[in-house]
Formats: sequence, structure tokens, C-alpha cells
Amino acid sequence: MKKRLNQLAATAICGNDISSSCLYVSGLAIVYAGQYAWISLLMVALILFLFRKIYGEVVGALPLNGGAYNALLNTTKKSTASFAATLTVLSYMATAVISASESVKYAHSLWHGIPIIYTTIGLLSVFMLIVILGIGESSKVATGIFIFHLSSLTLLCLFCTVYLFQNGFDNLITNFKKPIEGSITTALFFGFAAAMLGISGFESSANYVEEQQEGVFPKTLRNMWIIVTIFNPLIAFLALAILPLSTIYNENETLLSFMGQTSGGNWLFYLVSIDAVFVLSGAVLTSFVGVGGLVERMTLDRILPKFLLKKNAKGSSYIIFISFFFLCVTILLFTQGNLKALAGVYTIAFLSVMILFAIGNMLLKINRKNLPRPERANNLALFVAILGVTLALIGNMVLNPPYLGIFIKYLIPTLFIVGFMLYRIQILTTVLKLMEYIIPSNSPVFKNIDNIIQKQIRHIHSQEFIFFTNHDDVSTINKAIQYIIKNEHTKRLKIITVLKPDFFVPVNLKSDIDVLDRAYPNVHIEFIEEHGHFGPEKIKELSKKYQIPVHFMFIGSPGENFPYKIQELGDVRLII
Repeated sequence: MKKRLNQLAATAICGNDISSSCLYVSGLAIVYAGQYAWISLLMVALILFLFRKIYGEVVGALPLNGGAYNALLNTTKKSTASFAATLTVLSYMATAVISASESVKYAHSLWHGIPIIYTTIGLLSVFMLIVILGIGESSKVATGIFIFHLSSLTLLCLFCTVYLFQNGFDNLITNFKKPIEGSITTALFFGFAAAMLGISGFESSANYVEEQQEGVFPKTLRNMWIIVTIFNPLIAFLALAILPLSTIYNENETLLSFMGQTSGGNWLFYLVSIDAVFVLSGAVLTSFVGVGGLVERMTLDRILPKFLLKKNAKGSSYIIFISFFFLCVTILLFTQGNLKALAGVYTIAFLSVMILFAIGNMLLKINRKNLPRPERANNLALFVAILGVTLALIGNMVLNPPYLGIFIKYLIPTLFIVGFMLYRIQILTTVLKLMEYIIPSNSPVFKNIDNIIQKQIRHIHSQEFIFFTNHDDVSTINKAIQYIIKNEHTKRLKIITVLKPDFFVPVNLKSDIDVLDRAYPNVHIEFIEEHGHFGPEKIKELSKKYQIPVHFMFIGSPGENFPYKIQELGDVRLII
């Protein structure tokens, strides 16, 4: 049995990303909100508290890798889910490059002469090798970094507090008396929008939930929320207490190192700087682990090419990590590590993913209301959470209009790849029709192209799918068929009912399915009776018997009395 992550290890992987935010988000919030930055950071903590329930409900009901993609895949169209996945991958790419680049820049401040671009590539390659070795090895590295980081932050806060009481509150009072540009409301809004970048990493845990022990996921959300709620506002407040506002503006990028030097001397400056190098490196690891779980799930669903699923002896999908590494290097070389250009991708992608996940929660309530779940997010909380992140997204666009253009430049080619996989039958058919106008249909060239494309289309359509019916009525089965036709490339569908001993198929079910088979002439619909008990073992048995992978099997949403948890059924998808 595969070893799963405990609470500390699972929290460390996503926690390094979200806890590294204090290295830049406190100073960034002060730039926009001045002496009220700590209030903006508390507002962010409130939104994050609401998202704890939102993520807890969705992942509790659908505990499968994929995050927002998984939430939308099981509640709405595959194309909508693919868009969320594309944004998540972009977010991870930007996070990995930003974190690696900033880590090397901190190292450069300690050891001058380090070539930033080449060292960043080297750092990315190191973490690529670590994740290729497996999730267990990755978690050990992440845990060590996480513990060191929290210890360093705690030490910094203690020394800043002691320094404050030794030197008095005059600086704090002076900072709070300084006038701000515009109104307090405007300052709080833009401070809040900028500070929302400090919760990146919160979505990561949902992308490797299958690697976590049972009951660990909600604890990772709680732990990340506690870290953000305590450290981010506290560090902003302590910065305002011991440093003049003008100094904070000037030392914004390395604010914590400067606070360490002011309150504890050079040794604390070096400790905080070294910690920054390590924890930002840990955020790179989070990106690799998160994207691994997400891309593997997308590939299983035929949204990305199948070769990405090849595994090494450690069970790691090494081609995914190698591909992700090269994509990150490409972005790094293209932008030359420019933080603003990377932030343009990162900001919009990350906040959009948060909004889409909340929409996934909303659709779960509407379309899968009978699906069991350990907790439920309040409707008012869901509305406030979506409103909060939407305002933060608008605020960031207002603060940095060029970011939208940069984001679109990266989004379009990524969507092109995913779009081709989703609509490749239509694209190949269109190419064939265009060729008929360009090349004579009786020529050898056209015949060869026609044979190649037709063979490829037949290969794509050859994949069979299964829908399990619990003696459903014909309207329910019709909805399932329509979903499969719209979202999957196939010409063959098996509708299977698993009968317990002494149970019989309803009289009209066979004839109803025959009618549906005639109603959809492009899809061969086969009705099959299987005897036994429906459950994980039966699904595996039928998968082996019919040579159909579990992730190509669909069921309707089970009710409260269903004896199994969704994750026990493997990658079976809910479509009704």
C-alpha cells in the first residue's frame, strides 16, 4: 500500500508556499495601505477563513487530485473544468519561477557574484529531481524547510517585540499620525488587493489530496490559515512599530531581513535571509508537487497527451515534471526573471482559480446536493468569499493594467494545447475538409493524408466508456448519454447494471436502452447485466474484464446511504 502524507508533511508542502508570502506581502501591503496594512492583512485572513469551509466541502465530497479542475469536472462541463486547470497550471508555472528567482536574489544579497538566471535554472532542476524521486522524499525536504522557516519567523517577531519595548512606541505613533493619500477606505481596498497574493499555496493542498492520510486535508487548511492570520498582520504591525514608513518603502523587497538587522543585528539579518532562500525554494517544491497531481488527473481524462503518464520505478510521473521544468525555464528566459512580468501571470491566474473553485462549490450544492460531505459552506459565506476575491482581482488590474496583457500572452498558447485535445476530432475533420479543396481527392497525396487522419479519428473514438445505472429511468440514462457525447470522444458506450442476488432488471429498461441506441446512431450503446455487489472490487473486476480504465467509468451522484466513499471507487466520475 502506498505510503501517505501525515499532517506535518502535507502541511509543509503547501505551507512553504503560503508562509513564504510574509517575505513580501507585509511590505507590499504597507506600500498600498500605509499604517493600515495590518487591517488589510486581517481582511485577507477573514476571506481565507471562509475558503476553509469552501475547500473543505468540495474536497470532502470529491477527495480526488485536481483542485478547481476536479470540482468543476464533477459538477459541470469538461471544457469549463479544463479552463480552470489551465489557469492552475499557469499559476504554478509563475509561482515556481517567481519563488526560484526571488530565492536566488536573496542568496545573491548574501553571496555576490552568483549568476541569477543560471542559478535559478539550477535550483529548478534540483527540485525537479527531488519530485522525480517521489512524494515521500519531497515531503522530507519540505518538512525541514517548513520547521526552519516557522522558527525563524517566531524568532524575528520576538526580537522585534523586545526591540519595541526597549525603544518605546514613538515610531509607531509617528507612523499612525502620518496622513495617507486618498481615503482610508481606498487604502484598505488596495492594501487588501495586494495582500491577497499572500494566500497563494492555499489551493495547492487540494491538488495532492490523494497522497494525504484520511482526515489530513482539512487540517492542512486550518494550519495554513493560522499561519497567515498570525504572521502576516503581526509582521506588518511590527514593521510599522520599529521602522519609519519611508524606510519600509525603500526596503520593501527585503523588509524582513532589514527588520532582523534592526532588532537583532547582523546574525539575525543573515538568519532571515538564509531562511528566505530556503522557504522560497520550498515554494518551488510546492509547485512541482501540485502540478504533478493536477496534470496526471488531466491526462487520465484525455485532456493532455497520454505519454505524460509514464512512471519510473518510484511511481513518479517523471515526464510531467521534466516538461514542467522546461516550461518554467522557457518563461524564465523569456522574461529574464522580471518579477512584474511574472506577477502579471501569477496574480490573475491564482485569483481566478480561487473564484472558479468557489463556483465549483456553488455547482456542487446545486448539481450534487445529495452527495455526502463532511462539512458545508454557508451560502452567505460563499457569496462573501467570491465577492472578496473578485474585488481583489479587480483591484490588482486597476493597480497594474499591463498585467492583464502579459497574462493573456501566456494563457492563449496554453489554452490552445488543451483546446486541441478537447476538440481534436472536430479539428481533424475540418483539416480533412480543407484538404479536399486544396488537393484533388483522387490524388495519392490526398489518399495518404485521408488514411492517416481517418485512422487517428478511429483510434480516438475507439475508447469505450461505461455508465453504471442503478435501474435508473430512461430520462436519467438519456442525460448521461448526452453528457458523454458532448464531453468525450467515443463511439462506444456500455451501460451496466450490477444486480444483487435475486434482483432482476426492470422489464422496460432493456427496451428503453434499445430506443436510445437507435436515437443516437453515431454511438453504439450496449446494455449489460452483471451479477454481484456494486463497489470498488466490482469496478476493478469490470475494468479488467472489459479492458476499460476506471477513469472512463461514470456514475450518477450517490445519496447519503451509499456504502462507499467516492475516493474508494477510484477515478470514477460523477456526471448526473
